Amino acid sequence: MDRSEIRSEIAQFCRQLILSQNAVRLCDLEATPKQEEFLHQVFREELEHRERLRKARLFQRAAFPIRKTLEGYEFHAMRLPTTLNPDELTSCQFVRDKKNLVLFGPVGTGKTHLAIALGVKACELGMATRFFTAATLVTRLSESKRAGALERTMKDLEKTELLIIDEWGYLPMDREDAQLLFQVVAASYERRSLVLTTNLEFSKWGSMFTDDQMAAAMIDRLAHHGQLVVFEGESYRLKHALMRQK
Repeated sequence: MDRSEIRSEIAQFCRQLILSQNAVRLCDLEATPKQEEFLHQVFREELEHRERLRKARLFQRAAFPIRKTLEGYEFHAMRLPTTLNPDELTSCQFVRDKKNLVLFGPVGTGKTHLAIALGVKACELGMATRFFTAATLVTRLSESKRAGALERTMKDLEKTELLIIDEWGYLPMDREDAQLLFQVVAASYERRSLVLTTNLEFSKWGSMFTDDQMAAAMIDRLAHHGQLVVFEGESYRLKHALMRQK
């Protein structure tokens, strides 16, 4: 880069570091080309360091049970709706658009892997992400409610751009638990993306939530800005276990 380009980037770095433009003025008045290059390097490396720390915090806060990626993922086992293209999925554009995904299919077909991989991608892109199983989220909400801290917990969840809830409908819940999950879905509507993994078809959600009207309201909010991704085929875990036995 020539000197004018270096100085232009120093000005940009100052804005990103929340500094005044005094460094640019001093470069113009007093700095040698080598001094400007060194200052440019210092600012650039400081920004890169801050970005690494920010992403580390995002991953820590996301609390993934294991790190999964999209690399090598076998997309042929799932069926995308015509309104969702693969690039929109893998680039996390659906998160930017505040759209929801319901990953539906039998146990062991790769739903959780994809959900985590999308969450990892979102963190890499600098998006605040959280991962829960439905059971752990209900437990967190119930404990907060008993402690009088439910509002604070809900506000904490509202800071996310992508909220992943795994194993949706795997365990029965009482009406109070269902109402807590409904609050999360309702509070997320048009504000953030939800990714749910479930093996329970929509028609059976009423029995899971002990209330058909609540289930219908929840489905309506998820579906309005949402996509249903259907997983098909046999369990990968079972298939690989049988292959090992052979």
